[in-house]
Amino acid sequence: MKISHGLLRALPAFMALMLAGCAVGPDFKPAVPEAPADFSAWHGGSPELADAQLRSMAGAPLGWALFADPVLDALQAQARAANHDLQTAALRFAQSRTQRQATEAQQGPQLNASAAVARQRQSEFGSGTRLIDALNPPNREELIGVLSEPHKLYQAGFDASWELDLWGRVRRSIEAADASVAASQAMLAQVQQSVEAELARNYFELRTAQRQLRIARADIAAAEETVELVKARADGGLTTDLDVTRQRAQAADLRARLPQLLAQEAQAINQITLLVGERPGALQAQLAERADAPAAALPDFSPGLPSDAALRRPDIRRAQAQLHAATANIGVAVAELYPRITLGANFGFESVGRSNFGEWGSRQWSIGPSLQLPIFDGGRRRSTVTLRELQQQEAAVAWQQTVLKAWHEIDDALSAYTADRQRHLQLAEKERHSRDAWELARVRYDNGLTDFLVQLDAQRTLLQAQRDRVQSEGRLALDLVTLTKALGGAGGS
Repeated sequence: MKISHGLLRALPAFMALMLAGCAVGPDFKPAVPEAPADFSAWHGGSPELADAQLRSMAGAPLGWALFADPVLDALQAQARAANHDLQTAALRFAQSRTQRQATEAQQGPQLNASAAVARQRQSEFGSGTRLIDALNPPNREELIGVLSEPHKLYQAGFDASWELDLWGRVRRSIEAADASVAASQAMLAQVQQSVEAELARNYFELRTAQRQLRIARADIAAAEETVELVKARADGGLTTDLDVTRQRAQAADLRARLPQLLAQEAQAINQITLLVGERPGALQAQLAERADAPAAALPDFSPGLPSDAALRRPDIRRAQAQLHAATANIGVAVAELYPRITLGANFGFESVGRSNFGEWGSRQWSIGPSLQLPIFDGGRRRSTVTLRELQQQEAAVAWQQTVLKAWHEIDDALSAYTADRQRHLQLAEKERHSRDAWELARVRYDNGLTDFLVQLDAQRTLLQAQRDRVQSEGRLALDLVTLTKALGGAGGS
């Protein structure tokens, strides 16, 4: 194929024009979320819940490994491998990456090959007869008959085209695709964080219910033993049958608590098995309470730096990526207002009859640029630009709302943790005093210095204090789970 010298001289000019071409539309500038110097600076509510020492501690974000619970760690690994919500988010992330590759392919030339063979006939009265009529040969009818005879047409070749991205339409499209990939990746991290937090929440609810069950069973055993002791005293004339009846009522009240606790345990187990993608009952042995297992110790909590917390949160990263994509899409729409220049070329063979197909004389080719200039479309392209600008403004508002909501969630989580920690300290003190009161009431009853009702009331108060303490410990664990999620820890961090 021979290319003219004029076209060869024009190619460098086209290349220079393409390289110097600008990307129209606004450039995206990442915004840094505003953050206080320490967490106590931005606090709503009572100053008593703004623990300045806690909220200003520096350190790594809280993660599940800090609970030092191998069962919880194993469950989190199972959830990451088998949770269906996570699998869906991972597939959407893969789709966004594939879409980005498809968009990037627009940068290079497009090559196509084609081949065809067809048997065809031309009309005797078609436009091709105009030339014969103009020449008016004496054998007109004979020529028309020859031209209209059925024949086979053989064709083969290839064509190439390359759009010069003068206004950055393709570049902005790739930029928007990159931002969409980042948004999908942040969404994957957000889903993983939510799944892990929900799993940890149900796990600690399960352990709290199991600890309450263990305490309840021990209390029932002690109450039934007390029934026998009081009955023996009543048989010996040292007390009345009324005391026996009261103690039996106390034992019945304790037994009545078991079904509700068992239901809470079953519900938590089923929620965990669902999160890890298992059938009901599949984790029964794994989630059973071990008799020798110590009470879960709450880890030391340090929220780290406020600025780090804002950048760690996947919802903020996702909102910013969506804003980036919306900004790049404005450039794509603006580029549609300008002309498109495409370099094209094709080469092939065409022959009527198989004998001459492939000979050099049957070749055909063309090469040269093409111009597409938008002139009038009823305002469609301009409206698209306005639409993309409005979508970008909406994404900017969504980003601001996400950041503001994040700080409210962080402050709520810190306030809840501070309040529950203060409550836990008071409940632990209440349990100590209740135990002392019960011991004193029991000694006084055994020595005949008081009636059984005083001891029974002291026992009820102690049992309730024990239940409240266990519930408070579980609540603190749940608060730490909420804080982990609010501060952007664990999950995809």
